[in-house]
Amino acid sequence: MKPIKSKLENEMIALNEAEDVLKSMGFSYGGNWDYDHGYFDYKLDDEEGYTFLRIPFKAVEGELDKRDTTVQMGEPFLLAHKYQIGLDDHAGAGNLSGSVNQFSEPQDPDAIIDKKWIGIAKELVQKAEAQLLK
Repeated sequence: MKPIKSKLENEMIALNEAEDVLKSMGFSYGGNWDYDHGYFDYKLDDEEGYTFLRIPFKAVEGELDKRDTTVQMGEPFLLAHKYQIGLDDHAGAGNLSGSVNQFSEPQDPDAIIDKKWIGIAKELVQKAEAQLLK
């Protein structure tokens, strides 16, 4: 995980505004939320794992399933996982295990982040700041 300093941190923003702006930039927030907190994610890489720019937020007025909610933005960060190549050492055989454990453990759940993604993430955060902090 690599934190990205941002003027967004601790800012109060209407969820619908944040969602509209960040989705138009390519961020998603589909299943990445609970009723009181969530993340806007931007997928940067998925070659041998994945690298996401993640902007956390938490509800300060209302719940996240309603568009009139106010959220407080957190510090953006980069998150990288590297996929395990080959067979999963901890996989169990059988129908029940296969139906429950469909995915192998990541080879490195906190993989090293390539410097090119750090630069791109900083640019994306600056664009988000410019759009959301007018």
